[in-house]
Amino acid sequence: MQHWKLTGAAIAVAIAGAAHANPYEEYEGTTLVVNFPAHPHYDAAIEVLDQFTEETGIEVEVDQLQYLKMRERQTLELTKDEGDYDLISFVVFSKADYVYADQLENLARYFMNPELADPTYDQSDLITGYVQNIGVAGGEKGYLPGQLGSAFGVPFGSETSVLAYRKDIFEKHGIEPPETYDELLEIACQIPELEPGMGGMASRAASGHQASHAFLLHLAPLGGRVFDDQWNPIINNEAGVEAANALKTIVDCGPEGGTTFGPAEAAAAFKQGQAAMFLDSIAFAAGFEDPDESTVAGNVGYIMHPMGVQRASQTGGFGLAIPKNAPNKEAAFLLLQWLTSKEGDLAVALAGGNPSRFSTYQNAELNEKYPYSATFGEALQYADPDWRPIIPVWGQINADIGTTMSQVLTEGLDPQEALDGVADRTRDLMEEAGYYTWTDAD
Repeated sequence: MQHWKLTGAAIAVAIAGAAHANPYEEYEGTTLVVNFPAHPHYDAAIEVLDQFTEETGIEVEVDQLQYLKMRERQTLELTKDEGDYDLISFVVFSKADYVYADQLENLARYFMNPELADPTYDQSDLITGYVQNIGVAGGEKGYLPGQLGSAFGVPFGSETSVLAYRKDIFEKHGIEPPETYDELLEIACQIPELEPGMGGMASRAASGHQASHAFLLHLAPLGGRVFDDQWNPIINNEAGVEAANALKTIVDCGPEGGTTFGPAEAAAAFKQGQAAMFLDSIAFAAGFEDPDESTVAGNVGYIMHPMGVQRASQTGGFGLAIPKNAPNKEAAFLLLQWLTSKEGDLAVALAGGNPSRFSTYQNAELNEKYPYSATFGEALQYADPDWRPIIPVWGQINADIGTTMSQVLTEGLDPQEALDGVADRTRDLMEEAGYYTWTDAD
């Protein structure tokens, strides 16, 4: 991996930092402590960390935790006067909490520092939806870009949604992969009739976050949102009810036990041939293609998230950030920058990670090794950074959606009644949180 090649306009920036031609020299011998999730992307990232140490002389110690435990640990660490972590990976829905609590470094001061900022980094190559969803806060909605927005993280291990399907089953019955939601739902319930014992589509649906995630996965493509632009809950409108009915159809026609599935269980059901389709994160594709763990390897096709009234695949996953209480912030930035550079992103992707750059998805070597990458790159044009509102009270709203949607799936609660209740409770919560204070004053 070669960094700090100086070309064109970058020379002007480099001249300012000429006294530090090797930006890593000052930090040689430093040991960075990083907090990563137990996740395939970060397993791949760990594989290339020795290369970073070899190039820079900076050692890296990794504390890898299951991602919900990672969140619990970070919640404690970030409140200390001096934390243990120099660099953290954060799951996207933590962005609002950490930024609101002033626990993450604003990255502008690092990217403005010519002694640290790589002039060949090419920010415009980072996937736009990922940057907006995971990295930026402070815009008009608070959790998205705007004229006063700023970057607090850089996408690393970000994900979007695609549809994986069994090519052999579809070919056997002369079924074309679904382009629309109407086709998706029809096929989902057609499969169990054609292949007794096989579900149509495996989906996460367990009560709580997983059921909420599954519902929201369908809400945006079908034209819905949780709020309008004035923070009024609209989750219970026609599009919301249609999304709830879509999820119920999918679960009813899915594999046995689906109401208890998280993403890992849904992916396992697909890998074991218990379902003909899987609509979720691109992060699972590598496992589908591994013959050591998948009975369907080589028989899986990938297409974009089906279209409702619009294309709107999810955005999610992880980003990298520097805690405000990190002991070695500048060295941590150099690692963040190295991992998310064009060269770093490609190296991690070739090791099995999820690219965060447009150029990586266009790389011939990557597409030869992982043929599905081309479809993923196409799907990213429609990655929707606003498919769920990442505001400080989102955790409570998300939990309410998830437990209520579980009642729709398992107890027969009417979707309209269920979503009316969520909307009422959400309005109360938002009022308590102060979102309507200025409106009331008028």
